[in-house]
This record gives sequence, structure tokens and C-alpha cells, in this order.
Amino acid sequence: MTERSGSKPVDPTKLRLGVFVPPFCRRDVDATLAIQREFELIEHLDRIGYDEAWIGEHHSGGIELIASPELFIAAAAERTHRIRLGTGVISLPYHHPLMVANRMVQLDHQTRGRAMFGVGPGLLVSDAAMLGISPDTQRDRMVEALDVILRLLEGKVVTQKAGWFEVCNARLQLSPFTRPRPHLAVASAVTPSGGTVAGRYGLGLLGVAAASKMGFGALGSNWEIAEREAALRGRALSREHYRLVAPFHIAPTRTQALAEVKEGFDEWADYVRGINPLGPVTLGMESPEFINDSANGAIGTPADALRALERFWDQSGGFGCILLFGQTWASMEATKRSFQMFAEYVMPAFARRNENRRASFQWLSENVKDFSAASQSAAEKTTAKLVAEDANKTVAQKSLRN
Repeated sequence: MTERSGSKPVDPTKLRLGVFVPPFCRRDVDATLAIQREFELIEHLDRIGYDEAWIGEHHSGGIELIASPELFIAAAAERTHRIRLGTGVISLPYHHPLMVANRMVQLDHQTRGRAMFGVGPGLLVSDAAMLGISPDTQRDRMVEALDVILRLLEGKVVTQKAGWFEVCNARLQLSPFTRPRPHLAVASAVTPSGGTVAGRYGLGLLGVAAASKMGFGALGSNWEIAEREAALRGRALSREHYRLVAPFHIAPTRTQALAEVKEGFDEWADYVRGINPLGPVTLGMESPEFINDSANGAIGTPADALRALERFWDQSGGFGCILLFGQTWASMEATKRSFQMFAEYVMPAFARRNENRRASFQWLSENVKDFSAASQSAAEKTTAKLVAEDANKTVAQKSLRN
């Protein structure tokens, strides 16, 4: 594994593990139960040591059911203990910036600093259409709103009039629980604009690791764009705040993994084609087999997943957190097992966490004859000593009787 220059390097042994949960709900599943299952999934991830979970915001399509990631996070925080929970993302063009800032500060207090603040322009054109927002304006709106939100979080009084919102002597009545402010990150899925904004404001970045056959390849370029933008403003970014999202489903065999995701993947692909006629091709996920062949993720074994993770690391130059794409291609039971196998087998192998254990076992194996001989000798000496002591006791007892 290699590091690139240009920003503070990140230690691969400290790579964090998380999930990016849109979430997807199959159309034939009860929505109420589906939302409850997402809570159960977050609880499961908390128990097995995941570091982060990011929850999306969507308003149309009938598949991605969470309209308010803040509401979901507030409930999930009460059910968990250590996992950090992020909005993945709040679509800023849909909300007044003062209201967003106030909600996030409240959530920061309610979670005692476990809430993270992810922002984006909004991915579904259908969401924007219902609000009368032109897709051409979404990224500019995001930047306008973000600029106000950051100043409010800094404790400033803001007066600004944009074409779609106005703030007049606006200020936050609560200071953030997290000082100086909650962690902020910008999503980048389709264009390089996320990297530009992250660098401009010194924020974290949520990037899609997969490289598609067409369009923008986030893995190789996003962080470099952020670094260049930051350098123009005299900032240095840390790769610790660079997160990559990628599809993984792990099972004991690749055949089993592919079989488990088949039906769910097909329905998800049909949904994505409803968003964009090219469908999963734009995301580098045109089929489970393509994901494996391109190493854009892994639908297979822990060894397959490790190879993909190492590819991401080498091609990106390093990052702070790998976010497993929280799709519902497989059953909930198989999905939970997959997440657990990733934590149990892939992360320790990548971070070399078991090297001391392997070295200790090798040392034991190499010296087993010496250790065995020493143990046998010690046992024989102990036995001889006990026999001698028993004989002496017998002699002493006979002497007393006489």
C-alpha cells in the first residue's frame, strides 16, 4: 500500500469502518417494518464495532424512504452507544440554511457529539422538480446555503439575501456541543464539484470509490481537486476526513454471495434506471459480476473484499474511512452476516492487526520441541519430587508408630 504526497498522510492501521445507508426498501416490503429494520441494522453495527453510519435524504421514487436523516439519527442515537451517525446527506437546496443549522446543532447536543453533518446538492431530479428547483441551480444553491451555515456555526450574525432564501441578523441561539463545530463533509457522486467545495471550506469528503465506464471517476481525482482548492486558500487537508463509498457483500463463497444479491440487485438496478436511463452503469455497478471484475467493490469472499479495498487505497493515495454501500440486495440476515464478516476478516487483514498473533503462533510452532521437552522435564522433576516427598512421609509415619 502506498501514500501520496500533498496532504497529511493517513495511517492504514487506523482506517475506520462504516456504512452509507440511503436506505433502499424493496417495493413489496412494508415501509414501517423496513424503517424499523434499518434501526436494527444500525444497532447491529454498533454492537460489532463499526465507527460510522451515514443516512440519506430522499423524497420520491418510493424506494429510498428516509425523508429526514436528522429524525432517523435522533432515534438511532438513543438505541446505540458509540457509533457516529451522519446525514448522508442533507440536500441543502431544499431547506432554509438557518433551519438546517439549528437542527444540526440540536442533534449535536442530543447525541453528545456523535452526529456528523453531510451535505449535498440533492441527487434525485424528481425531488427538486416537486420543489420547483431547476437542476442547473442545485449546486450553486448548495454553496450559498453552506456558506451561511458555516458562518452561523462560527457564531457569526448573518444577513444575506439570495434568490431563494433570506436571513436577517440571523444567529444561532445554541452554540454547538462539538467545538468548534460538528464534523462536516460534502458528497461527491457524479461531478467533481464536491471536491471543489470541500477544499474551498476545508471540509471532509464523501466520495464514490467505483470507477464507471463513463463520466467522472471520483476515486482518482476527487481528493486531488479538494487539495488544490484548499492550497489556493492556504489550507492543508487531512485524508482522515476522506471517505470512500463502495459496494460489498461478503459470504463464505463467491457463488453464495452472488446468489444472495441477485434478486435485490435486479430491483435496485431497475430503480436506478428510473433515475437515469443508463442506470447502474453510471455508478460502475452495472452487475455484481462487473463489480468483481473491475474491483469496484466485491460480491464474494473476504479475500475478494480485501483485494478491492487495497486497490482503493493504492489508487486513491489513502483515506480515513471505508463506507460499505448499505444496499438491501440481500436479505437482512445475509446483510448483517456480510457486515460482520467484513469487520471480522477484512479489516484485520487490511490493517495488519493480527500480525503479532501470527508472529506469536509462529514463534510457538518453531520452538514447540524445546518447549515440549522443557515441559516434560519439568513434569518429570515434579513427579519425582512428589514421589520422594511421599516416601519420606511414609518413613516418618512408620517411625512415629514405632
